[in-house]
Amino acid sequence: MPLRRLGFLTIGLFDDADPRAGHESTLSLIELGERLGFDSAWVRHRHLQFGISSPVAVLAAASQRTRRIELGTAVTPLGWENPLRLAEDLATVDVLAGGRLNPGVSVGPPMHYDRVRDALYPDTGGAEDFGHERVRRLLDLVRGEPAADVEGVEGFETFSRRVQPHSPGLIDRMWYGAGSLRSARWAGEHRMNLLTSSVVKAEESTDFDAIQLSHIRAFRTGHPDGAAARVSQGLVVVPTDGATAEQRARYAAYAAQRTPRTAAPQGPARMMFARDLVGPSERIAEELTALASFREVDEVAFALPFAFGHDDYVQILTDMANRLGPLLGWRPGS
Repeated sequence: MPLRRLGFLTIGLFDDADPRAGHESTLSLIELGERLGFDSAWVRHRHLQFGISSPVAVLAAASQRTRRIELGTAVTPLGWENPLRLAEDLATVDVLAGGRLNPGVSVGPPMHYDRVRDALYPDTGGAEDFGHERVRRLLDLVRGEPAADVEGVEGFETFSRRVQPHSPGLIDRMWYGAGSLRSARWAGEHRMNLLTSSVVKAEESTDFDAIQLSHIRAFRTGHPDGAAARVSQGLVVVPTDGATAEQRARYAAYAAQRTPRTAAPQGPARMMFARDLVGPSERIAEELTALASFREVDEVAFALPFAFGHDDYVQILTDMANRLGPLLGWRPGS
């Protein structure tokens, strides 16, 4: 099927000595994405690192510098979040953006939990639930289920039982980042949209494409919308049509350094990584359409490599929109 929606994902790196410049770079890339006709721009979370730690704040700023492009998180690890407070933040940004927010979430303990536990949950660290129940709580609050048994006027103040502001369409734009068959199925059963990325668990196979395809099909089998349930695929894709010779060499070296990890499952969790697709748009389009998992979707959020510079990202996004997207049947948004 032709590609209907083209998006991109950035980590939003910055220099510790000048964090504003990195955040401005991220915002300007989102603005560029809108001008190029991209349908969506997504940002990652990076806690206690030199990447975006507060996507809701960055996307609130982006919402005021753009008018059409949808804005998402891919993903927000809920182990770091209070579902009630996050629901308030998401609804606020969605209202500011005019209904363009696409929050993606995942579950599991925070990375390096044994080292951050005392700072993050000093009193409740052993009692916190980092499973799917945390997502369910967030979904209920976004949907408008009661958050407290307090309502009406008390003195000069008025209280609401549900999270305010309430953004009615936000619940339909909640995404789940699934890396396992169980999580993909759970997301479908709970009427979420599915984000599938360049990292999956090797459960029933060691063929990345086959694993990703099984996740997409399990998700849609469990979802009330069936084959129409939304899935966005995120792979690392680097078109080189407009790149300089120096950029092409650097991009190729980056991909070569990462390729060995794609040969077999990695670590105790048996994580499988997709191969980075680097080269002319014509070749990348052929490689993508050869993937059974890609043929099952009509939305993508291609990931920008972590360690490149601003000018590199400008070239990559420009080639994605002007060369690769059209080869995949995509038309830019107006």
